[in-house]
Amino acid sequence: MPTSSVRLHIEDTGGTGRPVILIHGWPLSAEAWKAHVPLLRDAGYRVISYDRRGFGRSEKPADGYEYDTLAADLAGLIDERDLRDVTLVGFSMGGGEVARYVANHGEDRLHSVVFASAVPPYLLKGADNPDGPLTQEKADEMRQGLEKDREAFFDGFTRDFFSADGKLMVTEDERQAAIALAHQSDQNAALGCMKAFATTDFRADLKKVTVPTLVLHGDSDATVPFEGSGKRTHAAIAGSEVVVLEHAPHGCNTSHADDFNLALLEFLKK
Repeated sequence: MPTSSVRLHIEDTGGTGRPVILIHGWPLSAEAWKAHVPLLRDAGYRVISYDRRGFGRSEKPADGYEYDTLAADLAGLIDERDLRDVTLVGFSMGGGEVARYVANHGEDRLHSVVFASAVPPYLLKGADNPDGPLTQEKADEMRQGLEKDREAFFDGFTRDFFSADGKLMVTEDERQAAIALAHQSDQNAALGCMKAFATTDFRADLKKVTVPTLVLHGDSDATVPFEGSGKRTHAAIAGSEVVVLEHAPHGCNTSHADDFNLALLEFLKK
């Protein structure tokens, strides 16, 4: 099993509260959580966020952009700080790290998990995954777009990321901030992680999740549609809770921050 030796940029509020680890989406960084950290800290939690390898301020190695290694990075963070009774909050691609962490490293250190706008159980549509919301054609189109012109790709991607029914649900400043974070990503990392979140099958991983689980998703998510992802994850994890945010796009933690935070804080109390 992979072990992590990469230097990650980690932000830790410290304190004695129960740890909550925030795992960002693609192609952003821990900065995407900056509006949530003070709220969670003030509610008494020790809040930890980090930039995934290859993104933001973390080291950008040549490889390691598949989920076994990404989950090992997360496990390394948890083990090095000897964190226990942890809640993992995985947004979008980060939900894959949550699922793979449980499958590879177990639940001994966990209190609960959250899949927010998350990619499990399996995005890529295929003969054995007919409900997958991502076609091979769309996956190829995304990869080719990123390879051809990063600036144009990230401009279009963030519009979809923050739009519901074709309407942008955040301010232009918020969208531009996301574009700036995207441009901090290493191109090799961005392409490697795009392949990972598109093609990784988490169905067996989800069967191993037994801790309390929240599935939090926007009903107008055009990037990772609820019907093909969050709804199936909720069905796959016995006893899981689901909160669906109305008229919310993929980036619902920004567009619908109050509703997102309310659902998260209510779940964390349990």
